[in-house]
Amino acid sequence: MTLQLVVLAAGFGSRYGGLKQLDAIGPSGATLMEYSLYDARRAGFEETVFVIRPDMEETFRGYASRFDGRMPWQTALQRLEDVPTGVSIPPGRAKPWGTAQTVLAAAPHLRGPFAVVNADDFYGAEAFAALATFLRDTAGSGPPRFALVGYRLRDTLSRAGPVNRGLCRIDSDGWLQSIEEVTAIDGRRDPDAIVSMNLWGFTPAVFEPLRAGWLGFFRRGVDERIEYSLPTLARELLASGGCRVRVLEPNSRWFGITHQADRPGVAAALRALVAEGRYPERLWA
Repeated sequence: MTLQLVVLAAGFGSRYGGLKQLDAIGPSGATLMEYSLYDARRAGFEETVFVIRPDMEETFRGYASRFDGRMPWQTALQRLEDVPTGVSIPPGRAKPWGTAQTVLAAAPHLRGPFAVVNADDFYGAEAFAALATFLRDTAGSGPPRFALVGYRLRDTLSRAGPVNRGLCRIDSDGWLQSIEEVTAIDGRRDPDAIVSMNLWGFTPAVFEPLRAGWLGFFRRGVDERIEYSLPTLARELLASGGCRVRVLEPNSRWFGITHQADRPGVAAALRALVAEGRYPERLWA
C-alpha cells in the first residue's frame, strides 16, 4: 500500500499579503509545508501531490527542487475554469472553488489512501503518524471510513485577529457527527472544542460522492464568493450515511500563519523545536 500526501498549495494568501505557502519561515529557510513533508515521510507516506495554480508553476518547480530525491512529487493544477459543462463563472470571480475542488484536481494522480493538508499549517509528527496508522487499516464492511485530525480550539487561535475553523461534534466512540464552518472565531468560544485544521485522511472511495457533490454545488447556484469545501462534503456524506469519519486526537501541536503578525511566533516555535532536537536545522541536509 502506497500512502500519498496531497498538499493544498493554491491559496492566494490575501489576508497574509502574499504566497505564505512559499514563505521561508524555518531556521534555514524551510516553508511550513516542508515540515509536513518531513513528518509525513517519517510516518510512511511515500509520494506527494502539490495542488497549485497555473500561474505558480514555474516558481513552484524551482522551489520544490530543494527536496528532489527525498520524496517523489508532482503537481496538479486547480483552475477557476474547471467546472461542469454548462456552468457559467460569475463575473468578478477570481479564486478557485475551494478545498473540495482541490482534491478533485489531485484525483488523477491518486491510487490509494491519501492525506490532505494545508500548505500553510504545521501539524506535528504525531498527527501524521496517527493518520498513517488509520489509513493502513481502512478495510471493513459498511460505509467508507475516513479520518480527520482534531485540535483544541484554544491551541489554534491567533493573537493577530479572528480565524475560521470547522467546529466538530463527536460521539462517545470518536466518530464525527457534524462539522460546522464558523468564521471570525475569537476567544469567546469554548476553548476545549475540537476543531478541524484541514488534515484529512481519505481513500479513493471518496471520489464518487465528491464528484456528485461537486455537481450538486453548482446546481444550487454560485456567486463570486461561495466555495465547496471538505467540511461541506463531510456534512453531506454524514447526513446521507455515505461515510463515517473518525476524529483522531493525537495531542499533536498545531500552528499556522493567517496574518502577517502570526509570522514571528511561528518562526520562534520552529526554532524551539529545532533546539529541542525534534527537527534538524536543515531539513534536507
